[in-house]
Amino acid sequence: MDFSTLVATSSTWSRVTADALLVVLPAGALPKSLDKTLAGLAQSLVDAGDFELSAGKAQLLHRAGRVTPPRLVFAVAADLSVRSFLKAAQAGLALLKSGGARHLAVGVAGSAGCSGAQAEALAVAALEAGYVYRHTKPSAPASPPLEKVTVLCVESARAEIDEGLRLGSAIGEGVTLAREYANRPANHCTPGFLADETRRLGKSHGLKVEVFEREQLEKLGMGAFLAVAQGSAEAPKFIVARWQGAGRKDPPVVLAGKGITFDTGGISLKPAAEMDEMKFDMGGAASVLGTLVSLARLKARVNVVGLIAATENMPGGRAIKPGDVVRTLSGQTVEILNTDAEGRLILCDVLTYAERFKPAAVVDVATLTGACVIALGHLRSGLFTPDDALAAELLQAGEQALDPCWRMPLDDEYGEALKSNFADMANVGARPGGAITAAMFLRRFAKAYPWAHLDIAGTAWKSGAAKGGTGRPVPLLTHFLLGRVGANER
Repeated sequence: MDFSTLVATSSTWSRVTADALLVVLPAGALPKSLDKTLAGLAQSLVDAGDFELSAGKAQLLHRAGRVTPPRLVFAVAADLSVRSFLKAAQAGLALLKSGGARHLAVGVAGSAGCSGAQAEALAVAALEAGYVYRHTKPSAPASPPLEKVTVLCVESARAEIDEGLRLGSAIGEGVTLAREYANRPANHCTPGFLADETRRLGKSHGLKVEVFEREQLEKLGMGAFLAVAQGSAEAPKFIVARWQGAGRKDPPVVLAGKGITFDTGGISLKPAAEMDEMKFDMGGAASVLGTLVSLARLKARVNVVGLIAATENMPGGRAIKPGDVVRTLSGQTVEILNTDAEGRLILCDVLTYAERFKPAAVVDVATLTGACVIALGHLRSGLFTPDDALAAELLQAGEQALDPCWRMPLDDEYGEALKSNFADMANVGARPGGAITAAMFLRRFAKAYPWAHLDIAGTAWKSGAAKGGTGRPVPLLTHFLLGRVGANER
């Protein structure tokens, strides 16, 4: 999808050349500066009781009066915030999704006009609206024909909006990639598929990629990762992908992604209901790959290493059993009390492996616990870190990206739940505070660097009629890493 800007005052918007015009209006009253033709149409809708100038309302008109674009959409934002603008833009895009518009012009009515942050949000929203999963569904409707989005703006705002569109289109590409990988069924998106796709992305986006096979993992001593993988017929893959955007001596940020391509729970078998959604248990891995693609598109001047532990968690004659004890790459031993707490087992070895990069920071990303969903629902991802500065960076990045997280506690006392009589630690504690004890487990393997854990179990996918991957937290991670570059280095 192509994104661009056009200098045009709001008094001339009705005469722009496009297949569709989306006008985002403020709630309450029509701006006096708005094009008289558009203002007259909007007011007539209000007077007739067919439209309200209240947040969330949107109306589509076809071949309206003297308006040049054959499709006209009014959408109302609650206020001038980026979040409110995004909701209005999404409502407008939804009305156009099934139509034939190829070129959409967008104007934000009011004294402030469109901002760079709003342009970024619009680009991400347009790409999300245009995504249609069809890999295993040939009967799916054709993708919407929208090919171009033009933001109407004043000359003084053009550079800022151009930059916002550039950033948003790159993030949107990463989000789309992550959604596509997450949506593919587990018999298609296998550990081997993720490895092959990462190699392909390496060639197309300038990433350096290595893939470690089972024998190499055995030599490394990744006993916890291999223990999870041993019940599956699919070979595990440990994927290392590097984006070198800064100097060779600059320490990288490591992103560690959980890549369980299907999670049955193992011997601690999950209930059958909704188990199909466990294909989304590789959402952390998908988001790491999506973030690397976004950074490569932006040519971001930052060094990033993506580490992905990819395997299935299956029951079988060779599968790990409750009560088994395994030795991790760190040398610490773990008593496996619940085989369905497998994500932390693969990540603990990845966190130890990350030490060799002498990282500036490590952020692991995982659909780790149902307990996090109970705590935070589906709006915010869970953030766990003992590092206040790192927490502040991630929290700010989430707010900027409209991909928010919420910091959870890591008091030492929570770690008491992981005591074991037969190993250095157990892999689970009691049910209370389950998301926290999972993070406390990971913390024991992340002592050598600043570390944060993002539990995305509630945000990586949606259930119900809208079932599918969300691509989160690609926007959060991209903003976090760009923040480490500095605005002048992008």
